[in-house]
Amino acid sequence: MIKMLLKKNAFLIIPLAHMLISLFFDKKYLQGRFFEKGYGGYLWALRSIVQKNILRLGPPMPWPTGLTCHVSNPSNITFHPDDLNNFQSPGTYFQNFKGHIYLGFGSYISPNVGIITAGHKLDNLNEHEEGMDVVIGKECWIGMNAVIMPGVTLGDRTIVASCSVVNKSFPQGGIIIGGAPAKVIKKI
Repeated sequence: MIKMLLKKNAFLIIPLAHMLISLFFDKKYLQGRFFEKGYGGYLWALRSIVQKNILRLGPPMPWPTGLTCHVSNPSNITFHPDDLNNFQSPGTYFQNFKGHIYLGFGSYISPNVGIITAGHKLDNLNEHEEGMDVVIGKECWIGMNAVIMPGVTLGDRTIVASCSVVNKSFPQGGIIIGGAPAKVIKKI
């Protein structure tokens, strides 16, 4: 019934919804496949507005995020609006207050993935090391519960197996890596 109502009145509802959500989010993120080819982006945005902007169950972000998605510093992450789905996965953790995270176009981040740009200092756990950028290439897939450590670069089309700890770079791409620490399992 709701889908039929949306289809019938889309010419009126979509511009109003876009105007409403643009009050809460940066307009550069309110475009792409989730806003142009369906209603998924609008539903994510409305959910995020209620959970994070109104109820304050989490910090508001400049783009729609799921309730349990954590981004330390929104200005230190670069991604394409078509990849907004990566911020809807439950438990994703983007720790980037001291380094930058670059997510390549078409990459997928599974639930409970941690991407970390700075670890704690061993001699004083209350302080962090200097941040090191993390670069995820195009069309990568980071499996559930994987952790990407500071300074890691993954080349295009790299698949990270679930529960892996990636503590070194694999810039060549076109591979499957896995384990703790991660190593090359197979070339694609």
